[in-house]
Amino acid sequence: MKWEHAIKDYTYYLKIERGLSENSIHSYSLDIKKLLIFLENRKLQVSPITIEKEILQQFIYEIAKILNERSQSRVISGLKSFFNYLVFEEYRETNPMELIEAPKIGRKLPDTLSVEEIDMLINAIDLSIAEGERNRAIIETLYGCGLRVSELTNLKLSNLFFEEGYISVIGKGNKQRFIPIGETTQKFITIYKNESRVHLPIQKGHEDILFLNRRGRQLTRAMIFTIVKRLAEKTSLQKSISPHTFRHSFATHLLENGADLRAIQLMLGHESITTTEIYMHMDRTHLTEIINTYHPRR
Repeated sequence: MKWEHAIKDYTYYLKIERGLSENSIHSYSLDIKKLLIFLENRKLQVSPITIEKEILQQFIYEIAKILNERSQSRVISGLKSFFNYLVFEEYRETNPMELIEAPKIGRKLPDTLSVEEIDMLINAIDLSIAEGERNRAIIETLYGCGLRVSELTNLKLSNLFFEEGYISVIGKGNKQRFIPIGETTQKFITIYKNESRVHLPIQKGHEDILFLNRRGRQLTRAMIFTIVKRLAEKTSLQKSISPHTFRHSFATHLLENGADLRAIQLMLGHESITTTEIYMHMDRTHLTEIINTYHPRR
């Protein structure tokens, strides 16, 4: 069995059987391709069926020199999944990654923005330029609905149900969920639609996409990162932020203001509530306030 055939079959399995997103499938494929580059550089003639633990250990040792612990852990997890698939399909009898352990990593959470910092970023948007209204609507939507960046770029006009107060989102695993959308976010999306988007040369196939670039095409994930990065630089924000920071801030602010953890899980689209618990962080002052407010022996 050749590597290219194994990878093709595996990615098909991830898409059809496990229902993973294109981004997740791409990440899994990259992990395997890193291994192929290593084998090619070392001139090691092994197939997915014949490769053994010793070679994989050498590979892990090499990537440990250039990748941090979190990235190493992701590569190891990706390869374990790949070889588990080969065992499941009976191409191999055992998984050569089975006894290779990932490095221990801590829980690294992104910085959380305060409401004042979010307002500062939004106020720094230049509304005199063509993309100003769009960028304001993007930040408002990231924070107001807690979307992943891929969910934002794929958001469609047909996903907006403003009269009902919801938007429809396709999240990880191609799963649909409905998220409440506040009046403020609705207002800025409507302004963008009516005053900016209508003047764009919308390309065929992109008519239903909400957020478009100046050429009338769907925005890329990289462009959303660039928008956020430029705003952080413009305001001299002393925090390392990304589009995901607004999602984290959305969830944290809801939790701090008394929202139910289960409700936050549903809005974020987490399959397990354990993920939501890890995602949250609260300072001790807030925990003390919770005890003083809700405990019967306060």
